[in-house]
Amino acid sequence: MGGSSPCASCKLLRRRCAKDCIFAPYFPSDDPHKFAIVHRVFGASNVSKMLQELPVQQRADAVSSLVYEANARVRDPVYGCVGAISYLENQVSQLQMQLAVAQTEMLCIRMQQESALPMPMPTQMQQDDKSFLAATNNLDNISQYLNFASSSSSSNVIQDPSALKRESLWT
Repeated sequence: MGGSSPCASCKLLRRRCAKDCIFAPYFPSDDPHKFAIVHRVFGASNVSKMLQELPVQQRADAVSSLVYEANARVRDPVYGCVGAISYLENQVSQLQMQLAVAQTEMLCIRMQQESALPMPMPTQMQQDDKSFLAATNNLDNISQYLNFASSSSSSNVIQDPSALKRESLWT
């Protein structure tokens, strides 16, 4: 940066911004929060060392990762971004199970409706029938899940779809 406007890190650290400042390309003066949070979690000296050890073409990605992790660490000091990943994996798992339950319920309803109609003699098993057989083989697992979901705490089951919307860790 050099002369006119010091980078965000030099502003925060109250030092003169040299033209070869390692922070200047990644922490512009118009985004002081970005460096402040990285400095708070990792320290300026550690960030400087990390950046110096990397090839120039990888530094921007490293800074993005540091900013992401720093924001995650502020929100969850113990787990950081691993906590966010675990949360999302849990949500995916719950949604997959809810989808399987809904698909099974749809098949059961369809089969109840079809059983009310006279059945033609089957000549060969159709793809829908194969899907139904596969789903009924999983009914025990789904039944166990439903029993577990109803007996476990409400935090394990998605009650409010808007709860999936989380504040972004990127700044």
